[in-house]
Amino acid sequence: MQAFLKGPSSISTKPPAAKERGAAGAAGSSGEGKRPKPIPWVEKYRPKNVDEVAFQDEVVAVLKKSLEGADLPNLLFYGPPGTGKTSTILAAARELYGPELFRQRVLELNASDERGIQVIREKVKAFAQLTPSGSRSDGKVCPPFKIVILDEADSMTSAAQAALRRTMEKESKTTRFCLICNYISRIIEPLTSRCSKFRFKPLSDKIQQQRLLDVSEKEHVKISSEAVSYLVKVSEGDLRKAITFLQSATRLMGGKEITEKIVTEIAGVIPKETTEELLSVCRSGSFEKLETLAKNLINEGYAVAQLVNQLHDTVVESEDYSDKQKSVIVEKLAEVDKCLADGADEYLQLTSLCALVMQQLTQN
Repeated sequence: MQAFLKGPSSISTKPPAAKERGAAGAAGSSGEGKRPKPIPWVEKYRPKNVDEVAFQDEVVAVLKKSLEGADLPNLLFYGPPGTGKTSTILAAARELYGPELFRQRVLELNASDERGIQVIREKVKAFAQLTPSGSRSDGKVCPPFKIVILDEADSMTSAAQAALRRTMEKESKTTRFCLICNYISRIIEPLTSRCSKFRFKPLSDKIQQQRLLDVSEKEHVKISSEAVSYLVKVSEGDLRKAITFLQSATRLMGGKEITEKIVTEIAGVIPKETTEELLSVCRSGSFEKLETLAKNLINEGYAVAQLVNQLHDTVVESEDYSDKQKSVIVEKLAEVDKCLADGADEYLQLTSLCALVMQQLTQN
C-alpha cells in the first residue's frame, strides 16, 4: 500500500529501462539477421507479369497487344476459381503503371469490402472522376487512365451493378473497369455488353504439374511423381488449391518426402478402400452392417458431400452396373447433394443414399 501511495518516485525508474531494451531490440532486429516475412506460397508465386500467367493463351495475347498500345477496353473475366483471373489483371496493371504509380492508379474492391449501391455511387465514382497525373520514372509510356478492379462481381447486388452502368460510360476517358466473377449469368446484361468478355479455362493437368514441380524445386520440397499427379486430380483445375495443399503437406511432413497418402489426408479425400468397402457392404444386403459403416464414416469426420462426388465418379465409370441402375443411383446422388447444400443432416442423407444403392445392387 505504501509503495502504491508513494506513486511516481517508485514507479518512474522502470520505463526508461524498458525503453532502452526496446531500442536495443529494435536496433538488433534491423540488422543483418533480419528474417524474411513468411508469405503463403499462393501469394509468393503469383505471376509478376502477363507472360507468367499459365494456360490462358487467348487472354494473355489480347492483353499483351493492349499493353503495347497502352490502351485497354473494359474487361470482364469469368471462370472457375484458381484459374488466374485476379492474378492476370494485377500483373497487367503492374506492367502498365510500374511499382510507383500502381497504388495511385488502381482501386481494387473485393467481396470482403462493402460494395452496395452507396459505395458504387460514392467511392468508385469519386475515384473514377479524378484525372490521373504523373509519369513513370523509367520513361515508359503511362496510359492516361486508371483501373477499377471489382473482384467477385457476381456477389454484388443488382442495384449496385445498375449504378455502375452510367459511371462506366461517363468516366470512360479517365477510367477502365475490370469485373471478375465465377458465374457470368449473375452479371446484369447492360454490364456484360459494355465489357470485353474473357473466359478462363480450368488449368490442364500438364500445366498444373509443371507449376507444382517449379514451386517444389524453389522451396526444396521432396515429392513423389504420384503425389504430384494426385494433387492435380484432387484440385480439379484449381491451381490455388493445389499450391495450398502442397504447402500444408510440406509443413506436416517437415522435410520428409510427400506421398500420395499424405495428399489424401490433407485434401480430406475419402480413401479408395473406404468407398469400395461401402459398395461391397451395399452388395451384401445387410442393413445392420451398412448402418454401422455409415456411423463410422461420420464419426471419422469425412464429409458426405465429398463421398457423393467420389461415388458419382465410381458409379459412372464402372462397368458393373446396368444403365438403369446408374441412372437411379446418380439421380439419388443429385438429391442428396442438394439436401446437403440446404443444410440437411449428413448421417440421414448418407443412410438414405446407401439404402437406395443397396436396393439397386441386391435386386438382381
